[in-house]
Amino acid sequence: MSSFKKGGMYILSSPSGAGKTTLVKKISKNKKLLTSISHTTRPPRQNEKNGKDYFFVSKNNFKKLIKKKEFIEHAKVFDNYYGSSKGTIIKKLNNGKNILFDIDWQGTRQIRNKKLKYKLLTIFILPPSKEELLYRLMKREKKNLKTVNRRMKEFKKDLSKWRDYDLVVINDNLKKCYNEIMNAILSKNKVTFDRNYIEYHVKKLLN
Repeated sequence: MSSFKKGGMYILSSPSGAGKTTLVKKISKNKKLLTSISHTTRPPRQNEKNGKDYFFVSKNNFKKLIKKKEFIEHAKVFDNYYGSSKGTIIKKLNNGKNILFDIDWQGTRQIRNKKLKYKLLTIFILPPSKEELLYRLMKREKKNLKTVNRRMKEFKKDLSKWRDYDLVVINDNLKKCYNEIMNAILSKNKVTFDRNYIEYHVKKLLN
């Protein structure tokens, strides 16, 4: 990473409930990476703090920021908006900082299409099984079946985006998954993965 004069962008995406947020928090402890704090219109979850986990804003304020073109990417997910501050990120990248993003496939596509002059590595995280995914969602959403069912409906759509990413990992073991991601981030070589195996795993998740 030190060989780059400018900073790099490292994006983590996943279907809801695949363990992305836990991985981002673990990876963010690495001093070589700064986590991008997104703006969102969704209400804070338990133990989430404004300015640390997200910048929590109203929908009206968020739409004003869109009109001012303040975001490097933004997306609507489950009736809530999410966006990454363009000015803050570009400034940090120009100062040689490496930025870690916790965003979905919509935001990832927007950043990739901008073809910015900074290094970009995109990583997609898969759950080990549909059963484990359902268990994690039930636990996180406190058994709110309406919310869980809605997220499971989006699961297929999210899964179909894995081919757009530079690296796809299965989060069946947190330590192993973390090491795989960190090795890719720190590598100076082109990142590769077994596409045939991932395709087989995705088919199992869809059954």
